[in-house]
Amino acid sequence: MAWVFDQAPNVACIADRSVMNGKPVLTVAHYEEDHSWAFLDGSLFDPADAFVVAMSEVIDRHADLAEVADLPPGWSATRIAKGQPWSRLKDE
Repeated sequence: MAWVFDQAPNVACIADRSVMNGKPVLTVAHYEEDHSWAFLDGSLFDPADAFVVAMSEVIDRHADLAEVADLPPGWSATRIAKGQPWSRLKDE
C-alpha cells in the first residue's frame, strides 16, 4: 500500500496505549498548529496512556486509517466502531 498521509511514515504522532495494543482507532485528530496526528480509541483521553510513536507504527496496525488520510489539518474524525463510517468535524 502506498503511503497516503501528509506526514512521512517516520514522523511522530500520538497514540493511546490501547490503540497500540490492537484496540480500534475511533477518534483521529489532525492538528492545525503543526499538522501532527493523534490516533485514539474514543474513550476519555488519559495522557498517562499516550505514546509518541512513528505514524507507520499505528498505520501498520490499523491499515483502515487510510480512509482518513485526507483529513485536513484542524479537523477531527470519529466513528462508533471499526468498519463504521467516519464523521468529520472542523475543530473549534
